[in-house]
Amino acid sequence: MNQLKYSVLMSVYRRENPNFFRESLKSMLEQTIKPDEIIIVKDGPLTPELDSVFEEFKDETIRIVSLTENRGLGEALNIGLKHCNNELIARMDTDDISKKDRCEKQLSMFLKNKSLSIVSSAVAEFDESPERIDAIKKLPTIHEEIIKYAKTRNPFNHPAVMFKKSEVEKVGGYKHFYLFEDYYLWVRMIQNGAVCANIDEPLVYMRANANMYKRRGGFRYFIAMMSFKLHLKKIGFYSSKDFAVSAISHGVVSLMPNRLRMLVYRFLLRS
Repeated sequence: MNQLKYSVLMSVYRRENPNFFRESLKSMLEQTIKPDEIIIVKDGPLTPELDSVFEEFKDETIRIVSLTENRGLGEALNIGLKHCNNELIARMDTDDISKKDRCEKQLSMFLKNKSLSIVSSAVAEFDESPERIDAIKKLPTIHEEIIKYAKTRNPFNHPAVMFKKSEVEKVGGYKHFYLFEDYYLWVRMIQNGAVCANIDEPLVYMRANANMYKRRGGFRYFIAMMSFKLHLKKIGFYSSKDFAVSAISHGVVSLMPNRLRMLVYRFLLRS
């Protein structure tokens, strides 16, 4: 399995925390099976503090793609995707931390099942320190259950995804859909016949504070969410029943006060 090459794809922009970025990048460089390359897209000019992080890691696997202006996550990832030389690509967010054996376990899944297109995993959510886990976000592990789950909610934890580049390119890569670019990509891949799996074990430590839950609520989020779900119905991914169940449940939670929404996520939608 050490012969199996893979790329890591990341995107960073100026508002991100340099300390978090440092931890994230370090976690990918210390994988038990080291990536062949780490493609980092600078989504527009960065702060001096973020730029200094690159100076700390003199590693030949790191390749930087610099954009002159901020293009947004979806477009930045599409650009980075073109620079990845391997078929298997591990996504990584710049404020999360991967366990050392994350990629080894995902590579093992692809070796065991050559038909797989996407493999994600559960994530361990934390606020201040990964040593104090607040919740575990688990997802269905079997293809058929993942497809059923996708009819109401996002079936993958995006920061923990490893996918085949060719399968992503077949559906046109990430496409703009405000706040839902990743979910929209998975839907199009599923409609195109992608075979999916999730690992039940949390392989990524994901930062989840009050601000994260705040971003998943409010009237603007509600409008974006309804627009997205209506589109999934329009393209035939949602049935009328799927739309009603998903829109009502998701809509109610999105319009709750943030403190209440955070409790719903942590105690009803997590383990």
